[in-house]
Amino acid sequence: MKKRVIIVLVASILTTLSAAEVIQENERVDSVRKVIDSFGKMEDKEVSEVDKVKKMFKEGKASGQLKIIYAGAAEPGDAYATALGGILKYELAEYRGFNAGAAVYTSYDIAFASGSELKRNTELSSSAGNHTDMGEVYINYQYDALNFRAGRQVLDTPLADSDDIRMIQNTFEAYVATYNFNDIEFIAGNLQRWHGVDAGLDDGWSVTGEKGTNFGGVSYAKGLEFDAYYYNITNLTNAAYFDVGIEYQLNDDILLHAMVQYLHESELSNSGTAATICGALAEVVVYDIGFNFAMNKAKDHEGKESFSGFGGGALFTSMDTMIIDEIAIDREALAYVFGVSYNYNDFSCLYAYGDFSGKADSSGIKAHIVEQNIGVGYSLNEEFIVGMMYAIQQDKYDALNNWHRAQIALNYNF
Repeated sequence: MKKRVIIVLVASILTTLSAAEVIQENERVDSVRKVIDSFGKMEDKEVSEVDKVKKMFKEGKASGQLKIIYAGAAEPGDAYATALGGILKYELAEYRGFNAGAAVYTSYDIAFASGSELKRNTELSSSAGNHTDMGEVYINYQYDALNFRAGRQVLDTPLADSDDIRMIQNTFEAYVATYNFNDIEFIAGNLQRWHGVDAGLDDGWSVTGEKGTNFGGVSYAKGLEFDAYYYNITNLTNAAYFDVGIEYQLNDDILLHAMVQYLHESELSNSGTAATICGALAEVVVYDIGFNFAMNKAKDHEGKESFSGFGGGALFTSMDTMIIDEIAIDREALAYVFGVSYNYNDFSCLYAYGDFSGKADSSGIKAHIVEQNIGVGYSLNEEFIVGMMYAIQQDKYDALNNWHRAQIALNYNF
């Protein structure tokens, strides 16, 4: 096991850096978990417009992503797996605003490089060691600034997101309309079911609330950035999310970035889900070296727990595995994360230290967990990226919950 972890460590210094290059060209990413998510993203190819129906197929485009991921934990149980898979997508050209697309998602554990039975890591390809599903099947209509998509699709909103941190990202059966006006995007939709790593690959397509989720939001990102969303997750919670921030280029070598966020969830149908969480983020980038600090505080709702959403969530302190939801159950909780990143050409690296503490719950039990993330990434070219993430968790109250986790990923986009 020691040899395997050493090999993983050498490779893991590659995962987060490629994402950092993307971040500097666009907006900053607000959490460690989103950095990992950015690493695995497959960009959609531009859809061409045609003047005849038959040309929709002729000028349709195929794209995809080939992935190889090793993921293992030194403790508990020494579970590990190496999976081969990816995405194969085909999208029709656009005719009079209409087009459609479909994508197959698949992952297969490589037997000789994966554990067996209890030593198999099931988060890559399910407990069966393989997983294949039609992750995307949709019809799309676009008219000027309005876009409407119906069917299985990739979605990224604060409380429902793709969270592409392993092999199979989250996708949603949904009806979603967006409208752009002067760089302000309005979005509204209905989510019926979801599928992917966070939904549980063994569970297939799971419901998003007893009768689905209705949501709406508005966002803007040009210097000043903000998001305001409302979700009705039926028979679970009504959730309101808001964030606002600014990114300012002081000079050619110094960039400042600051944000605040707020999440309020009110319980529905005695579901046990209610939360009030606030957060802040401050970051300075000097000569390609970034220093950041993030915090989240969850108010105590007696007997209730928080819900970060269908996916990784939007909270600033979310890390590779740890999020404040894990301890914000029937208690007040506080999380903070310090991070340092460096980006040079096609190479990037990251170190983050997170501290998650919870006051005594109604039974008198406290919580205190520390997680460290070390990431490295390298882009050989625009298509091929290799990366690594190494996570260390220490439970201050329960040594049986201490573990190390390593992940190596190779992505090829075509």
